[in-house]
Amino acid sequence: MAKDGESGDVLGELLRSVFGFARFRANQEAVCRAAMAGRDLLLVMPTGAGKSLCYQLPAIALGGTALVISPLIALMDDQAAKLTARGLRVARIHSGLDRGVARQACVDYLQGTLQFLFIAPERLRVPGFPEMLAKRRPGLIAIDEAHCISQWGHDFRPDYRMLGRYLPALRAGADPVPVLALTATATPAVQADILAQLGMVKPVKFIHGFRRENLAIEVAEVPMPERAGAISSLLADPSRRPAIVYATSRKQSESLAAELYSTASGHRIRAAAYHAGLNSEIRERVQTAFQAGELEVVVATIAFGMGIDKADIRTVIHAGLPATLEGYYQEIGRAGRDGAPSRTYLMHSYADQRTHDFFLNRDYPPADHLHQVFKALAEEPQPVDELRAASKLGEEEFDKALEKLEIHGGARVDFGGNVTVGGPGWKKTYEVQAQFRAEQIEKVLRYTTSTDCRMASLVKHFGDMADGSRPCGLCDVCDPAGAVLRLFRRATPSERDIVQAIADDLRGVDSKATGTLQRNLELVGRLSRNEFEALLDAMVRAGLTEIEEAEFEKAGELIRFRKVRLTAAGLDLRAKTPIELLISDGMVEEFGRRGPAPVRRKKSKSKSNPVAAKTAAKITPSIAAPARILEVKTIEAVPVQLSTVGEAVAARLKEWRAAEAKRLRVPAYVVMHDRTLTAVAHARPANPKQLLEIDGMGPAKVEKFGEVILGLCAARG
Repeated sequence: MAKDGESGDVLGELLRSVFGFARFRANQEAVCRAAMAGRDLLLVMPTGAGKSLCYQLPAIALGGTALVISPLIALMDDQAAKLTARGLRVARIHSGLDRGVARQACVDYLQGTLQFLFIAPERLRVPGFPEMLAKRRPGLIAIDEAHCISQWGHDFRPDYRMLGRYLPALRAGADPVPVLALTATATPAVQADILAQLGMVKPVKFIHGFRRENLAIEVAEVPMPERAGAISSLLADPSRRPAIVYATSRKQSESLAAELYSTASGHRIRAAAYHAGLNSEIRERVQTAFQAGELEVVVATIAFGMGIDKADIRTVIHAGLPATLEGYYQEIGRAGRDGAPSRTYLMHSYADQRTHDFFLNRDYPPADHLHQVFKALAEEPQPVDELRAASKLGEEEFDKALEKLEIHGGARVDFGGNVTVGGPGWKKTYEVQAQFRAEQIEKVLRYTTSTDCRMASLVKHFGDMADGSRPCGLCDVCDPAGAVLRLFRRATPSERDIVQAIADDLRGVDSKATGTLQRNLELVGRLSRNEFEALLDAMVRAGLTEIEEAEFEKAGELIRFRKVRLTAAGLDLRAKTPIELLISDGMVEEFGRRGPAPVRRKKSKSKSNPVAAKTAAKITPSIAAPARILEVKTIEAVPVQLSTVGEAVAARLKEWRAAEAKRLRVPAYVVMHDRTLTAVAHARPANPKQLLEIDGMGPAKVEKFGEVILGLCAARG
């Protein structure tokens, strides 16, 4: 290994000659030097801070082939293209490439002619592939999007979680090949799990750069029907563009984009939708146009943003509640990478919470469902289709239960689509994982009602407690007068009297629960709970009180509450003390309805299902949550009746599916689910657009199988 000084000189020279950069960004050089010294390391660095360079530069300096494992084909392709454009020798192996391309990549790897080989984690399951990789010692092993390894990451993937079992053979030697795990979204729990799963040897951790000094965060309660108008009004100001608007569904992304572009809103903004339901050509065209400045706004689902390197994005708007704080931070981080002032807006309401509860119940069904499937399994292999048919569960319920059983070790599914029984320990890990998912949503909800600095809360969420103690001075909590979407007013004299009464009541105690405080004060009794909470928040903004989230357990159920205590300024507060009390008063009139929106408190979860209350799955339309916006459906499944021609198409599709599953060594339902196959045979689509409209046919499948499927639909006989 090179000495520190020597490695620094090599790295600096390569930085200039290969990448064209005069100097390192913050924290990059220390990471590269650790990799050059052969250290295992975990790098947690925000999107856009230059993580990729931290494995690419030392890989070139160390020589040999860097093995890069990435779960995202689009990101893999983007990084490979950029390295190739710099004159480096790069190859990829993933499901979207022709077999011949993959075979040539393997040959080039074994001959040592590659500098980088990108592979998808699923490839390591292919018999003989890990052994082939182990025949040649890589220069280093980089694992991108490493949070996917952890069961506490926001994208739990079985193939990624199994990476640790393959690494010892790949890195064997007197000086083990260094392993670099890189991610933009890892909380302390996820960080610890990554290190454990990968079996890292004396790893060094680099957790850096989560504070964004130029980013102002604003959170506002906005009813769903009013969000389109508010977003149009916000983005009517050219200084707030370019912008990304994150929608909660494909339908919402299209309707918002149309609203922005239409003349009906009064401002014709160059906007377009972006989501996974669009074909790859359209998505590529939208992304390229946005990068080039031909589009001012992209209205997207979370499918948009990976690999985006547009520095001048001024605004990021969330048109609904995100699922995790990690994902939210990553998305707002795409604003203001040029260092200029930028602003983000998070719109939420009770309807968002109900939507998340519904999807939580869908994705994490009751453990009883898993137990029903587990009881039906045996040591002898059984076809998935037979088990599904014999199950008392619905088709989707069965598939979801089997998927979770396989993830947690209760079932084993082979490449032929046969299932055998797994271990009995699945229930504990499944319930822990389901509870963790529910807690992620709870954290997002608490973030929207928190009185702490928005940026400081996010910094602390990622484990940087020291930097998390410093307020940003820009967000709607730190600078309410500077808020754009939220309206604040000064307290009335009667509200000032109530504030004094609150301070007097708290003066003799360390802290008090907010509910207890309201019940004990006669003056406060005149206020509703929402009005009282708004007054407490105003006291926090004025520096008079601090509010802390707390919890206790009662009858096996975790009860969360807020407790409030006086600060030094609060202790000194007297009736004639001059103070600035700013109370949240809804949205600014130009952006929507003025006045505070109604807030309904979340009901406690059902004890019988730790994932979420059973009633959350029975969402019905309401004024606060129109069904057309939520896109939550509780429609009974009606069997599709195929015509004679449809039956013939279905037969051809089944024959093709069986052959394709055998070729890919996967269960048949992975290629195409029975329900999707029947829908295709019924609709007999004539082009890729029509094929994409069928539930279960996403862009990846249409890109991979679309031509064959359309041919089978068009064939006669």
